[in-house]
Amino acid sequence: MTDPKAIQPSELDQLPDRDPEETAEWRASLDAVTEAAGPHRAAYLMRRTLERAEGAGLALPKLLETDYVNSIPTPAEPGVPGDEAMEQRITAWNRWNAAAMVTRGSKYGVGGHIATFASAAWLYETGFNHFFKGKEADGSGDQLYIQGHASPGIYARAFLDGRLNESQLDNFRREAGGDGLPSYPHPRRLPWLWEFPTVSMGLGPLSAIYQARFNRYLANRGIKDTAGSHVWAFLGDGEMDEPESTAALALAAREELDNLTFVINCNLQRLDGPVRANFKIVQELEAQFRGAGWNVVKTLWGTAWDELFQLDTTGALVRRLRQVPDAQIQTYQTRDAAYIRQDFFGANPALVELAKLLSDDKILECFHLSRGGHEARKVYAAYRAAVEHKGAPTVILAQTVKGHTLGEGFASKNANHQMKKLTVDEFKNMRDLLELPIKDSDFTDGVVPYGHPGADSPEVRYLQERRAALGGPAPARRVHPVAPLPAPAEKAFASFDKGSGAQNVATTMAFVRLVKDLVRDKETGKRWVPIVPDEARTFGMESLFPSLGIYSPKGQTYEPVDRDQLMYYKEAKNGQILNEGITEAGSMADFIAASTSYATHGEAMIPFYIFYSMFGWQRTADQMWQLGDQLGRGFLVGATAGRTTLTGEGLQHADGHSPVIAATNPAALSYDPAFAYEVAAIVKDGLRRMYGEAAPGEDQNVFYYLTVYNEPMPQPAKPSVDGVDEGIVKGLYRFNTAESAGITPPANAPRIQLLGSGTAIHWALKAQQLLAEEWGVAADVWSATSWGELRRDALEADEALLRGEERVPFVRQALQGAEGPVLAVSDYMRQVPDQIAQWVEQDWSSLGADGFGLSDTREAARRHFGVDAESIVVAALAQLAKRGEVKATAVKEAREKYGL
Repeated sequence: MTDPKAIQPSELDQLPDRDPEETAEWRASLDAVTEAAGPHRAAYLMRRTLERAEGAGLALPKLLETDYVNSIPTPAEPGVPGDEAMEQRITAWNRWNAAAMVTRGSKYGVGGHIATFASAAWLYETGFNHFFKGKEADGSGDQLYIQGHASPGIYARAFLDGRLNESQLDNFRREAGGDGLPSYPHPRRLPWLWEFPTVSMGLGPLSAIYQARFNRYLANRGIKDTAGSHVWAFLGDGEMDEPESTAALALAAREELDNLTFVINCNLQRLDGPVRANFKIVQELEAQFRGAGWNVVKTLWGTAWDELFQLDTTGALVRRLRQVPDAQIQTYQTRDAAYIRQDFFGANPALVELAKLLSDDKILECFHLSRGGHEARKVYAAYRAAVEHKGAPTVILAQTVKGHTLGEGFASKNANHQMKKLTVDEFKNMRDLLELPIKDSDFTDGVVPYGHPGADSPEVRYLQERRAALGGPAPARRVHPVAPLPAPAEKAFASFDKGSGAQNVATTMAFVRLVKDLVRDKETGKRWVPIVPDEARTFGMESLFPSLGIYSPKGQTYEPVDRDQLMYYKEAKNGQILNEGITEAGSMADFIAASTSYATHGEAMIPFYIFYSMFGWQRTADQMWQLGDQLGRGFLVGATAGRTTLTGEGLQHADGHSPVIAATNPAALSYDPAFAYEVAAIVKDGLRRMYGEAAPGEDQNVFYYLTVYNEPMPQPAKPSVDGVDEGIVKGLYRFNTAESAGITPPANAPRIQLLGSGTAIHWALKAQQLLAEEWGVAADVWSATSWGELRRDALEADEALLRGEERVPFVRQALQGAEGPVLAVSDYMRQVPDQIAQWVEQDWSSLGADGFGLSDTREAARRHFGVDAESIVVAALAQLAKRGEVKATAVKEAREKYGL
């Protein structure tokens, strides 16, 4: 029997060896090098060979890790155009003012971060001076995702540029007075400067990928030429631990998004200490990105290291750099030359000899100061390589020192993220290091001064000239004046007013049918962006596949298995549907890019993202906040909504709380429509408000959340009474009275008002019949389309009252004069309808589906939660019994009658 250990790998390969003799020669050569020159030399040759093969386009697996050195060797670096000395002075001023701003603000206890920008200054300055295209040139300019903690440096540059003044810098993190600066990139707070909110870590990388992808989507659909736009995302190495940071790397590589560059500031520190204390974060990230198909550029060491690498004739230095964990690299930053000689160079006899050739000053220069991310020449080379690379996105791994130039008390210290100020002496040392013309006498009463060379100084003129050549200031957010979108034809909405007759229709299906009509509109149809996370068939959207197409930059390179069917699976380069696979986070990132296209590209797009309601706000609520901050517009649609309508799926699918979470977002207008005509009316008004002629005082920068149901139900005609459309939009209208429902209650019958939202209105209507027929009670039924909007309006009325203005909340106006108590019911937890309780003058009670969901039939689930028609009857009788309008015994009789 053959010994498995004797079998060569090629003998186990499924591919036949067509020249075993040549293969044997290659193996023998490798063995000879290993024996003669050692395994390290053999490994070096193998890596170089693999790199050569990769560069030649041979179909080989990619090398996932390279040596811990720069990807671009010094002789291959292009020269930096422009005046490097001038750019050095500009960067020095920005470093100073960023630190001064945070330090001056520390007396108010508002916090701030100094060390992040100190490490990343050249990563930004090189881009601003040479790469980042502004909004005033042709096209849309570049999209910049600024690392949140680096915001002081961006403010400092805007100050130097004349876009901010000292008063604004002094109000950093103090916005209540109206002239302050937000802590981080917040478009809603500073909409002329910030374009993308990024400080909720992990969302910046994810959003940047989908923004780059959406740029291609606009171009491939012929809506906007985005070829000149490049997306730059500035990230921290610690931030890359967030799952969202790396969730879409494969998408970016798969779709060849060479319009995207990640710049990861690898200062080896997160908020409390080293990112990878016992490992190497740069190598880990390199393997992760290379494995995903990205182009990786490492910019690790400054020019001071060139001499060391030239002296490393044995490869011992490179091997040692691969061995030393990040936390030890951080320690070298704070220790003297003797320690470094012993701990780093003393680990290998060859390195001991190498160290003898180096002075202490040279060792300290290399290990304390010289990092690739701190040199304009190194950063410029990396950026140039990124923008010139085609066929894949690029990640730049730039090694820096956190707290660079801030002094020994900051550099590489574990606590520097929480350190908010420098002392006067530390500032004076920093001034000397940066060679700034700031006098000791400028420190009045111990307060650090801001520094500015003058509005007409060579530094400012140079900065402004560079920005003018690149298309204007950056970062910047511009909302270009665009004409309101014309309203779609009324026919699309009016078709729902007559109801569905004898046919049962789910409101999910009604919404999809409405969208099908709207995307056919000649004026606005192409601007709809349907987004779905691989559940289109669940929501009945497959009919849109052949007509709109599913977006794919590759088109359809295969013959679909259902090609002979009417609703076949059609992908197209100009496809309109974004079918994202199983990723709610990716779908939300799509939505954010589309919903803010009116500002980013001057092209108003109308996204609707449809999803299982349970998997929207619960799973991606952080992105909903990002959407609100970024001033996005569009329609979020929570389908298969409610606690009891999704039969059989169980606890994790049964949504009983999404409207509660939605109510916490100030930009979200949350609706729970019951009927198809309500869906149509809400969408119609949303299009008017967000994309058409908004009414005076209306904020256009909102988004709509609609919950729709998969339960087929009769769809009635819209009531032909005044105020229905207003009530639908504002949140409440009377659907019918006992009399208009064909019920003839006894004379002087007790009366109750039943408020229902969404699918719950059908239980209320059944309860209306039972109350009249079996208990002699008259009930009026109201459709509460939006508990949240009723509450918003009531809160605004309360605020007006504090200003001395009399205003009656709409909910109180609508219910004025309604007889009897009010009983509210929904397919959500009671907290949803209870939002408005304090503004209802009548006696109030509510029913809801509190607790965890469960698997069962709809009827059983509703009985379990006590929200079915019979439960409503018992609750109504209990309300009336409290008031003495029905006998107390009626409540017990009803419970027994219905088996409750």
